[in-house]
Amino acid sequence: MPEGDTVFVAAARLRDALGGDAIVRSDLRVPSLATVDLAGRNVEDVVSRGKHLLFRFSGELTLHTHYKMDGTWHLYRPGERWRGPDFEVRAVLYTDGWVAVGFRLAVVELLARADEHDAIGHLGPDPLGDDWDPDVVESALRARGTEAIGTVLLDQRVIAGPGNVYKSEVCFLSGTHPWTPVAEVADLRRMVDLVARLMRANRTTGNQMTTGDRRPGRQRWVYGRAGKRCFRCGETIRRGEQDGYGGERVTFWCPGCQPQIGRADASMSSEEPIEKAGANAQNR
Repeated sequence: MPEGDTVFVAAARLRDALGGDAIVRSDLRVPSLATVDLAGRNVEDVVSRGKHLLFRFSGELTLHTHYKMDGTWHLYRPGERWRGPDFEVRAVLYTDGWVAVGFRLAVVELLARADEHDAIGHLGPDPLGDDWDPDVVESALRARGTEAIGTVLLDQRVIAGPGNVYKSEVCFLSGTHPWTPVAEVADLRRMVDLVARLMRANRTTGNQMTTGDRRPGRQRWVYGRAGKRCFRCGETIRRGEQDGYGGERVTFWCPGCQPQIGRADASMSSEEPIEKAGANAQNR
């Protein structure tokens, strides 16, 4: 699933391309909107909120989309061949200069501008938004004291934007095992600040680089590096499935830099020989 900074970058690019222009044709390929025509409406803004995209048109109308696991928006010049199969297209917006094509979008709906709250009002503060408030996020985290920190960091009602990458990287940088109960995290405020700092550092690229090292294979500390050696301590990076909102979600950690306290509640594995929770590699 795309992280919040990826969606933020997409909104900026779509806004730069479409902003201020009139829609000359639209094609919304979901049954409830199949007959809707947005032609003649100006694109007044395109903004992100967590992992949600809002296209705001004249006439106080908003197109709300969400990527979920693998959705994306592409920009093309008129007549340019689309880089994706037609059957995956869910929305197309045409202006004189650009064609915006939404592939595999899990949510495509039209709202009155005044009703945007119905779609995004449940979200917590966004590190890339004007509403960012670390005090509110820290308080919301503390209220979930018995849940695993790796699970709660993915709850968009607590903080809007971070996904599996930032969850894994922030836990590593704070020396916290992903299955640690929130109430046992040594410095919760530091984790909240790390989320914001990392996402803001990547808000122009959406690349989720966390090490500061741009070389291939060295841009992240643990995410996507199961079975490889930790850059800091040399231990083997682990990979596991952890409870998340919407189902089990992948997580990565270093057993040397993020020692486990107590027993994990879910099975864990690595790309080296598979080990279950309670195996000696996870109980240091």
